[in-house]
Amino acid sequence: MSVTLLVLGPIIIGFILYALPKGAGNLARGIGAAVAALAFLLIAIKPDAPDAALPWLARPFTASFHLGFGPISYWIVLLLAAVTFCGLLSLRIPREREFTAQMLILQGAMTGVFLAKDVLLFALFWDLMLIPVFLLMLGWGMPARGARSHGTAAWRYLIYNVAGGLALLLATAAFGVVNGSTDVIGAHAAPVTIGYLWGPWIFAGFAFAFLIKTPVWPLHTWMPDTYAELPPPVVAAVGAVQSKAGLYGFIVIGLPFLSEQMHAAAPLMFVLGLIALLYGAFIAFTEDDAKRVMAYSSLSHLGLILIAIFTFNPVALAGAVVYIIAHGLFTASGFLTLGFIEEREETRSLSHLGGLAADNPRLSGALMISALAALGLPGLAGFAGELLILTGVYAAGFWWVALIALIPIVIAAGYMLRLFQTIMHGPKRADLPERRDLTWNEGLALVPLVLGLLLLGINPHAVASAVQTGVNVVAGTR
Repeated sequence: MSVTLLVLGPIIIGFILYALPKGAGNLARGIGAAVAALAFLLIAIKPDAPDAALPWLARPFTASFHLGFGPISYWIVLLLAAVTFCGLLSLRIPREREFTAQMLILQGAMTGVFLAKDVLLFALFWDLMLIPVFLLMLGWGMPARGARSHGTAAWRYLIYNVAGGLALLLATAAFGVVNGSTDVIGAHAAPVTIGYLWGPWIFAGFAFAFLIKTPVWPLHTWMPDTYAELPPPVVAAVGAVQSKAGLYGFIVIGLPFLSEQMHAAAPLMFVLGLIALLYGAFIAFTEDDAKRVMAYSSLSHLGLILIAIFTFNPVALAGAVVYIIAHGLFTASGFLTLGFIEEREETRSLSHLGGLAADNPRLSGALMISALAALGLPGLAGFAGELLILTGVYAAGFWWVALIALIPIVIAAGYMLRLFQTIMHGPKRADLPERRDLTWNEGLALVPLVLGLLLLGINPHAVASAVQTGVNVVAGTR
């Protein structure tokens, strides 16, 4: 298997789908789901696929079109393929041909971000993945009733992330000039020393882009409207995978090559992570829009991962990777389930929902598992990641950070149970449309995500052990 096929294949097929007749929406959706399923199978059965490298630039620094699996990126692109497949399988949306084409382009671009071994290639795919999200929001945005046009949210998403992408490109260019090469991600050579003159500026450019993408307060303001208004398959992919690109960048670029700057920035990152943890949890507890509850919950959870990375503790870093996958699974399943609910009830307002469990036992079960995983129930994937992170943070000597982090973790139980209880067991609304339970394809779309939550919760060692070598390498680089 060529790793290049995993990146360029979905992009090429996405453009080919535009050649299908306009009435071939079902065919396009079937092709898209098959492409995502094939990607998942190829990744799963061939984790040791060789790198693909092609010389690219010689001046002013060397760069290559270099793609390959790493111990961390393997699990993230596997998650991406699963989420894309599940989203397309459950799809019921106008203009399926165009929608599926953009989803495949998005899958290919995001796969390129996580498989890039060259920092310049990483930055180019980083910018490329913004375009399909922007177009998908413009074409299929789902604003709440009475909300501003989804075009406002789309442009805010683009402006924030283009600003981050520009900073990333400038930092990458400076990194290449100083180091002489950008083909360094996952390299086994001696660590790069950037130096005191350029190091802080290069790190600032990378950090600005990574913090916007995560996102972290106060650079998060694009996120609530984006997550609330994107169609379910898209927000599942963006919330589950694209939001991890910045955290992944800190691990594979920041820790090995900007170690001194990472350590210097750790106190600030602790503060930003704790603010995200607390702010996201408290806002999620008060939100009436179900998708915004999930959005602010995601903000809170990602703050915990940011803290774990900047402890430089191998246990916390392994926990961060486990939680990256766990968060992706319960975020994707949660957003897809809430999308099914909004389609049936024509609202996502908690004050206008209630009593769905009586007529929708399968839908209720799917939302319950997603909610329980998000609040960290033992036996599900979220608990394993949180436990490893808190253990590593405490072991690193930051007991006070671990203590404060427990507060939003406890609050998570409150807002996730409130979400589930209100929608499924609240008072029935007589004015809502007739309810129907999950269809076969909706249920089939959720099965892989729910199974992933169960399997990773039972055996987190499957991910933690696979990435341990990688995180030990970067954690030991000081």
